[in-house]
Amino acid sequence: MNVFVLNTGRCGSTTFIRACEHMNNYSAGHETRIHLTGPSRLDYAQNHIEADNRLCWILGRLEEKYGDDAYYVHLYRDREATANSFARRMDFGIMQAWREGVLLGGRAGAAPLELARDYVDSVEANIRLFLRNKSRCMEVRLEKAMEDFPRFWQAVNAEGDLQAALAEWRVRHNASG
Repeated sequence: MNVFVLNTGRCGSTTFIRACEHMNNYSAGHETRIHLTGPSRLDYAQNHIEADNRLCWILGRLEEKYGDDAYYVHLYRDREATANSFARRMDFGIMQAWREGVLLGGRAGAAPLELARDYVDSVEANIRLFLRNKSRCMEVRLEKAMEDFPRFWQAVNAEGDLQAALAEWRVRHNASG
């Protein structure tokens, strides 16, 4: 079974995958196929866990390929903390793409935090809509990962070192400066 960790970014997705690397019966990766196009973009190996915030822009294709046959995790973090983290990254990556590509320059004079909140709200709505009819899904909140991750581990019948996986949640991976 494949597992997709849908998220905005800036919410613990790197840490989630680091924790999953302690599983013996799944491979795990973070943004492993972002450079690919066409069918190759979603051609993940069986029993692979993928966290990639860009999947939120191709949810229609994800539905066509995996539908209800995969397990989905909605990974999220406090809205303001996520938006603040993105506001510090306004001039590159997904925030630059949001401001310049999706919003075509954004509202003149819009503050970075306003644009970041708009991005977070839009992606979160996309994820909720996508998951509304999925039978195998759960939410994991970064602030409650020590409680939520063991439930995820059990839900996907993971095998491996759960204690080592939980230790990853005490490390700040890919933290903003």
